[in-house]
Amino acid sequence: MKLPKIPLILLLSFFLISCSETDSHKHLDYSGWETFGGTKDAARYSSLDQVNKENVKNLEVAWTYNTSDSTARSQIQCQPIVANGILYATSPQLNVFALDAASGKLLWRFNPYQLLGGENSWAGTNRGVTYWEEGEDRRIIFSAGNWLMALNADDGRPIPTFGEGGKVDLQKDLDTDLKEFLIVSNTPGVVYKDKLILGMRLSEGLDAAPGHVRAYNIKTGKREWIFHTIPHPGEFGNDTWQEEYRELIGGANNWAGMSLDEERGIVYVPTGSATYDFWGGYRHGQNLFANSLVALDANTGQRIWHFQAVHHDIWDRDFPANPNLIRIKKDGNWIDAIAQTSKQGYIYAFDRVTGEPIWPIEEREVPQSEIPGDQSWPTQPHPTLPEPYMRMVYEEKDILNLTPEWEQDIRKKLENVKYGHMWLPPSQDHGIVLFPGMDGGAEWGGSSFDPFTQTMYVNANQIPWVIRMTANPKFENVGQGIYVNYCANCHGMSLKGNPPTVPSIENLKDKFSKDSLANLIRNGKGAMPAFAHIQESERRLLVDYLLGLEQYANAEKKELEGGKERLNPQYYMNGYSRLLTEDGYPGINPPWGTLTAIDMNTGRIKWQSVLGEFDELTAKGIPPTGTENYGGPVTTAGGLVFIAATKDEKIRAFDKNTGAVLWEAKLPAAGHATPAVYMKNGKQYIVIACGGGKGTKSGDAYVAFSLPNTNQQ
Repeated sequence: MKLPKIPLILLLSFFLISCSETDSHKHLDYSGWETFGGTKDAARYSSLDQVNKENVKNLEVAWTYNTSDSTARSQIQCQPIVANGILYATSPQLNVFALDAASGKLLWRFNPYQLLGGENSWAGTNRGVTYWEEGEDRRIIFSAGNWLMALNADDGRPIPTFGEGGKVDLQKDLDTDLKEFLIVSNTPGVVYKDKLILGMRLSEGLDAAPGHVRAYNIKTGKREWIFHTIPHPGEFGNDTWQEEYRELIGGANNWAGMSLDEERGIVYVPTGSATYDFWGGYRHGQNLFANSLVALDANTGQRIWHFQAVHHDIWDRDFPANPNLIRIKKDGNWIDAIAQTSKQGYIYAFDRVTGEPIWPIEEREVPQSEIPGDQSWPTQPHPTLPEPYMRMVYEEKDILNLTPEWEQDIRKKLENVKYGHMWLPPSQDHGIVLFPGMDGGAEWGGSSFDPFTQTMYVNANQIPWVIRMTANPKFENVGQGIYVNYCANCHGMSLKGNPPTVPSIENLKDKFSKDSLANLIRNGKGAMPAFAHIQESERRLLVDYLLGLEQYANAEKKELEGGKERLNPQYYMNGYSRLLTEDGYPGINPPWGTLTAIDMNTGRIKWQSVLGEFDELTAKGIPPTGTENYGGPVTTAGGLVFIAATKDEKIRAFDKNTGAVLWEAKLPAAGHATPAVYMKNGKQYIVIACGGGKGTKSGDAYVAFSLPNTNQQ
């Protein structure tokens, strides 16, 4: 990690703040839920205690709101916010709506395509909206696809003075030559004064734009500053990239959200991988600021300090969630710190002002890539504390052996696959087990921090994945090459996909005409992103390839329509693939999903519990195994940790001191989101979005739970 260079004026302000504090606890107001993560420090903590360990068993459904717009494979990843007694959230099709937070009664609903025009097209998932107010001016800021919009929070009408008629095109003002590219701002930004600081999701191929971070004026929609996550010439970190290709590399984007120290004016930005994710032959070097936690001056976007968790990433190990701002006691001293979870099962903890690690972080040698053209980094960071919240290595003892049939199945799938080290590089000669896997470890649901006990709660997926690399073939036709560039990462070179999450796209000629398939590729549907940025000539050739129609051979290749030059990786990852049995169970001995409590004063684990179960396995006498889980926990002063997230379509309350399950309820669909906790009219509510997806049935409900009136205290 580079030593931070902190401007003198910032050092002075930090000193004055530190001098004004005592050794007693210093907390934000945790009684409301007005922002993503509950508060801007991303604590996901509520000081409400009406619902507690004694009465949680009496929780019942208070209200349900059905959005009525779910489709096959749609999701709701949104964590609602509540301001002035009104709950704001989004539907599977990204309609924004406002409900009375006590009754669930609809107050208004806005379809973004009322403003954008045309039919609904794919705009990605949405994890929430942002609330801002100044006097009587109250706004909801949200995004749909590449559009940032501002609505009147009272009636849901667009604010015409924001951007161009209420919207801002996020494809503009990115300081890149690209004019059109895949972009989805799927996680809400963070508000600092009159600025919205925002990240974005991008393509994971070499068609990606750079993932620069921007701040927009909430009143006008004008860009106020930009931080180049892939540094421009003359900027710090530029020398960590290959000069001849730097302008053609994308990613290093913030898709996971941010956290804000509002008093100090510091925004903390975790970033993802640079492209191409699994082969870095065009980006030799350390690749700052990919896979980094970057502290920026929220007023100007100037870098204060940074830490890079993965050097020259070839494993897709993005930082998956916004970090928690925490206050802990170490060696008798209170420290304002920051804790960042990761896919790889580590928590990285730092002094939030200086960036100095709370506990030593060691650079350890790792196996090196043997794929021609790539140069992997010789070492990777290893935190000595906190303790990892999951297993770190997939070994022989971990191979699933609950039944002889499953063990035989997994051992067959492991033929010509290496395992036994968390940093095995992808190879052209054999597959590798990636563990922790591509979806974590920790994922986008985020973790929760109890500021009164200094305990952090994080859920994790303990699922192995398999990476297989394929050399870029000498394509028989142009359409095949286009397919590999845009589609093979998900659907594989064979078009077989990874059902049920990623469907096979073989034999599409039985389902689509040329026009209908072109429209699907252009507009997207369900979990499939829109590829509107692909040149029309490329899209036509891709359609012909997928339908098995006559193609231009490479030798006959005609000049495609103009556009920015693209690089093609010399090696491709042959489709996202979990290591599963034929029955769909993870190829590792349980637990498959966990919830862990970590004492952040010491860095030691307090308890770990299984999260989720498969009813059919429990019925056979197999103890609960845990399930794959998406969505995070919320901790309360009532002694509880609430979490849904699991594929078994349940929400649970755990005892935050012991990890025991105290309550659970069946949901109409899986709650792959993080709950929100709030109070209105003297009653405490816990609300969860039940959108399903991720291999489970899709849903359209928001469900709120509360105590019966006779049980309130």
